[in-house]
Formats: sequence, structure tokens, C-alpha cells
Amino acid sequence: MDFSSVFPVLEKYTYLNTAYSGLLSLDIAAWRANHDKEFVEGGSNFRQKNLGLTGQLRSNISSLFGAKEENTFLVNNFSTGFEILLNGLEKGNRFLLLKEDYPSIISPVTNMGFEYFEVAIDEKLEENILEAIEDFKPTVFAFSMVQYISGLKMNGAFIKKIKAEYPNLLLIADGTQFTGTTVFNFSSSGLDALLGSGYKWLLGGYGNGYVFLSEQMNETLYRGRKSQENPEWHGGNKNHLSLYFEPGHLDSLSFGTLHQGLNYLQSLGMDSIEKTNQELCQYARNAFHSMGLIPDWMYQRSEQSTIINLPLDTKTIDRLNAASILSSKRGAGLRVSFHFYNTAEDLNRFLEVVEGNRQ
Repeated sequence: MDFSSVFPVLEKYTYLNTAYSGLLSLDIAAWRANHDKEFVEGGSNFRQKNLGLTGQLRSNISSLFGAKEENTFLVNNFSTGFEILLNGLEKGNRFLLLKEDYPSIISPVTNMGFEYFEVAIDEKLEENILEAIEDFKPTVFAFSMVQYISGLKMNGAFIKKIKAEYPNLLLIADGTQFTGTTVFNFSSSGLDALLGSGYKWLLGGYGNGYVFLSEQMNETLYRGRKSQENPEWHGGNKNHLSLYFEPGHLDSLSFGTLHQGLNYLQSLGMDSIEKTNQELCQYARNAFHSMGLIPDWMYQRSEQSTIINLPLDTKTIDRLNAASILSSKRGAGLRVSFHFYNTAEDLNRFLEVVEGNRQ
């Protein structure tokens, strides 16, 4: 299917950069323009009319990803939500982290003074993690579901295995590079918290994010503490944790945009999106592996993401940019990412430039 009439940027660029920023559709842009037009014309009447929008989003996103609505919270982005969560944990917690994971995971943990240990990401990742759990005895394991540099995806069955063998170990995941790419059910995942921003794979624009909590995490956070906010300020409809995660007013434009993005994904069907993404990404991995651009251990992992990092030189990257192919330099290589609006033709254009530069 040609999505260029929905996302005009696709007419101008070969867009392999959703891992950097998702696209904004014409329909959602029109919704945003109408939102502000109504605000201009209605003032406080507009605000009163739209008070229920965030509740609709909370219901929508929790239903789509299998979380309990009462344990789902709206935040400005992953970083904000993660720091609020960390502030709700006792300072004696010990963190297991992954080396070179997203800075917004590692920096808050280290800056807040938590004791931590970092596990190397290599072909023995799962073995390294289990050994570290036994040796370091962490109380929290925080990680990205998909690594933002390499695209390595955490194995879903392995997450469930950890939770089954170490039920008291809290598992906290960043879903920013994950949710929106595949069918996912939080309640059966083994995770205790999944947080993320909505501007990438959820096509929700900037300034919005989400937090899903398990019952175990819900009972752990801010235990014995009282928020300075009064529930009556919010009509009495905020629970204990929402006063921490959702203080003050929520922006109907940014959260409404995420709501519209989710509606569009649902209109396509998450199962269809997953199938399209995986078929194209497998085609890409096969091509890149045959060119020696992906190591065997990464290529052979049983679960794969929509992000691939390739060791390309500056000359090749410059040629890709000149050909209006958008991607991102990350780590020591070039990161490409594929979403449902990408096609085999997009991949072939990329391959033509890369192969032409290698001849």
C-alpha cells in the first residue's frame, strides 16, 4: 500500500528514520489545527469540553497494549515518567543495567545514587544477565525492550523466565522503540513497568508518553508517602500514584495527538502492522547479512526489532544523504528503521547506494 497520500514526507524522502521520529499524517495535522481553532474560539468552554480526552486516551492505550486502565498513567515522555518512578522507590534498591543502554535509563539511576551493575550486550546476553542476577542480587532490572543503537530486542520468553524464577525482582522496561511495532500484552509480559514516549512508532507527535504498572509495582511505589497535591483539585478522580505521575493539567493537544495516532494504528490492525514490519525487516536483514554488515549472532537471534545498525563509512553515509534517504548515525554505524509505511522499494533504493559505494 502506498502511504504517501497519508504522510507527504514519503514523497520527498526514502524515510528509514522512524527510530528518530515517527511521521505526522495529514489527518492528524488537520485534527490538531481544528483543536487549536476551537481553543481560540472557545477559551475555557473549550477546556471544559475536552477534559475527558485524556481519560479516553488512557482507556485506549491500556486496552491496545493489555494493561490495567487504573494502573496506566500519562506523562510528557519516557524520561519524565522514569524519574518519577525512580523517586517512588526506596533508596536501598540495587539496579541491574545494560551497558550502552539509553542514557535516560542509566543516568537517573546513577545520579540518584542507587547501587548498580552493568551487563555487557553481546552474543551471551541472556547468560550474562542470569549470572549477574545470581552474583549481584539486584532488586530492579531496568532495560530497553529494543536497544536504540543496535536494535537488539529483548526476548519476550526470557523476560517471563526471569520473572518466574525471580518473582521479587522488579522488571522495568523502556518501550519507546518497541510499542507500535508489534502486538503486545503488558499484563502477560512479566514486566512490572513499561514506560515510553509516543512520538516514534505510535505516530503521536511530541510531548506525550505512557506508564503501565503491574500490581506488584503499583503496591511498591511511594509506599507510605503522601503527595502534596489534593485529589479534590482534580474532581477527586485521581488515585494515589496519578498525583505523582500526572500532577497539574495535561495538554489536550499533545495527548490528543497520541490518541489520534493510536486510532490510526488500530484502523490498520496491530497484527497487520507486525506482519508487514517483520517481513520487510527480515528481507533487509537477509540482504545486510549477506553483505557482511550484520554479525551472525545478531542475525540469528530469535526475536528481531525494526531497527538495524550497519557499519557504514562516512562516504557511504554522505551518498545516502545526497540520495534523500533519511536515517541516523548512532554509535559506530548507521541506524536504519522500518515501519509499516516502508516498502521493498525503499530498501532497494538504500541497497543500490550502499552496494554502489562498495564496488
